[in-house]
Amino acid sequence: MSDLSRFPDAEQLGGELRRSKGKAEYRRLLVSTVSSLVVVAALAVLISLLFLPVLRVTGSSMAPTLQNDQLVVCRKTGDFEQGDVVAFYYNNKILIKRVIAVSGDLIYIDPEGNVFVNGEKLDEPYLQTKALGECDLDMPYQVPDEKIFVMGDNRETSIDSRSTTIGCISEEAVVGRVVLRVWPLKEIELF
Repeated sequence: MSDLSRFPDAEQLGGELRRSKGKAEYRRLLVSTVSSLVVVAALAVLISLLFLPVLRVTGSSMAPTLQNDQLVVCRKTGDFEQGDVVAFYYNNKILIKRVIAVSGDLIYIDPEGNVFVNGEKLDEPYLQTKALGECDLDMPYQVPDEKIFVMGDNRETSIDSRSTTIGCISEEAVVGRVVLRVWPLKEIELF
């Protein structure tokens, strides 16, 4: 009889079976959760890269509208209107500026920094101060086909389409139109 005491009884076998099933259920749940998280992360990256890029603002050229280190979301689009804030590629960087005029528009900027598009003075409530800034264009200036004329909101420091260094932006170089500021959280705003 003493040899039989080495073997587990039915209660011990049931307990071991429950532990084994619990471990298997835990592993299955863990694998399922990790797989779901990986799929969600991959989808978020794809959406971010293809449709809604998230960008960090660097510098003060768009102050007061956008400040250094804020995060913005862009929407890829090919339609640009005067007043849109857009992100675009320039010299392996992404810059953010405001659309002032589109192809075919005639621009004139007076010495005080007032901007006229097709003979009409722009109402620019987003500016703190007006300035001619770094402008080496002959005025009036006509925006070439399939290009946009952009300027920063901080006109004194922004280097933008007013300078032949950057010039007008090709529509293909545009990453997208800024649609949402997401960081800092207390300053979330739709554009």
